[in-house]
Amino acid sequence: MAVVREFTLPDLGEGLTEAQVVRWLVSVGDVVAVDQPVVEVETAKAMVEVPCPYGGVVTARFGEEGAELPVGAPLLTVAVGESGATGGSAPASGGGGSAARSGGGSGERAGSGDVSGDASGGGAQRGAGAGAEADSGADSGSGGGGEGSGNVLVGYGTQAPSARRRRVRPPVREVGQPAERTPVPGTVAVISPLVRRLARERGVDLSLVRGTGPDGLITRADVEAAAHETQEARAAAAVAGTGAQAGQTARPAARAGRRVAGGRRVSDGLRVPLRGVRGAVAEKLSRSRREIPDATCWVDADATELMAARRAMNASGGAKVSLLALLARICTAALAKYPELNATVDTEAQEIVTLPDVHLGFAAQTERGLVVPVVRDANARNAVELSVEMARLTEAARAGKLSPAELTGGTFTLNNYGVFGVDGSTPILNHPEAAMLGVGRISPKPWVHEGELAVRQVVQLSFTFDHRVCDGGTAGGFLRYVADCVEQPAVLLRSL
Repeated sequence: MAVVREFTLPDLGEGLTEAQVVRWLVSVGDVVAVDQPVVEVETAKAMVEVPCPYGGVVTARFGEEGAELPVGAPLLTVAVGESGATGGSAPASGGGGSAARSGGGSGERAGSGDVSGDASGGGAQRGAGAGAEADSGADSGSGGGGEGSGNVLVGYGTQAPSARRRRVRPPVREVGQPAERTPVPGTVAVISPLVRRLARERGVDLSLVRGTGPDGLITRADVEAAAHETQEARAAAAVAGTGAQAGQTARPAARAGRRVAGGRRVSDGLRVPLRGVRGAVAEKLSRSRREIPDATCWVDADATELMAARRAMNASGGAKVSLLALLARICTAALAKYPELNATVDTEAQEIVTLPDVHLGFAAQTERGLVVPVVRDANARNAVELSVEMARLTEAARAGKLSPAELTGGTFTLNNYGVFGVDGSTPILNHPEAAMLGVGRISPKPWVHEGELAVRQVVQLSFTFDHRVCDGGTAGGFLRYVADCVEQPAVLLRSL
């Protein structure tokens, strides 16, 4: 006899208490193996795939894509055992792995009511008020879950079943949704993540779309057609609802209240909630502005010799050295000369804490926004080692695979905004760090070189610092040393 086990959202470390469901990797009825990733979630630190510690058949899923779940909330239930491993679903009774059939909902989630109760009991109890909504229809096993699989991560271990289930908001039906569309039974046949993203952006419920591709696969054209149909129905409903106000025209469908790409459109525009990585960045920058009295100084430097030195390094063979890695090596040398800038302020103790090791953060732009991976013990690495590690972290950042540990603990930040084609910036410090070096684009400009006007490769360097930690003299000395190393890389030899 199969035993139904509940898998809850594990503790993802770094003091994180909640995560947002980004994409389901399994559906109800799928067979999963031990430590197979089942869901992709986004925390305030990173995007991670969560592996399930049980092997068997998925009998229920909890949480829509986009929903935020606290640590310990149920993710899914799995029928473990011979009968569960061969069957397509959990037993209809006795296992407690699905919601009560009398409520009209499915084991995956009740489409019209909140899910609550004990997962291990003999039939889940509906939450207060859910029974009254049970007759409004439910999605029996499709939902918006993602398909496919990802790289296997280290398992988090068995999680104890929670005594209570988190109440999950029911799916929101569109205003003016065509009445003839009915939920398509079974799993949603969508393979392409681009099709799923398009559906989220257009506000299309994939469980209501019948695919025209091979084996019923939902294509981009299917989603666009469904979005157009929904838009027309919404506009018609808006016109019909104006009978009490003669002469009033319907608002355009683009301004109707609907969920789009994690946000919702209202009469005054698109509203996107500040959560996940974007919310964490917003909170950190706001706190930095509130607490840190920052100041910025800048200088132009001739980077022609630095560019020539890099070409010579890479021409000698071996691993290539990036320009960012050379600038990082210059930063670590400058911090060795001015260690008071590798610091933070303990506001409670009213003390400046100078840190012994340099954990260098560098800004990396990704599809999910700006992130700052951290190179540990950067002061102990040479230019080649820095280049290899920064390339690894950049690739992981763009793939959304950075761990929370790789995004925290920085003591100094290198911000290369020159990649955006701009010359200068006055950035906000990465709280609780005390300093940041900014690097603009390197471009040919007229420059006086050895008493003659010449075209040289010029870069603007900016240095933002916490004025509580140092005064302008220290900040100016740091920036001047960095500029000297850029103009004359041989200056670095004194610290090697």
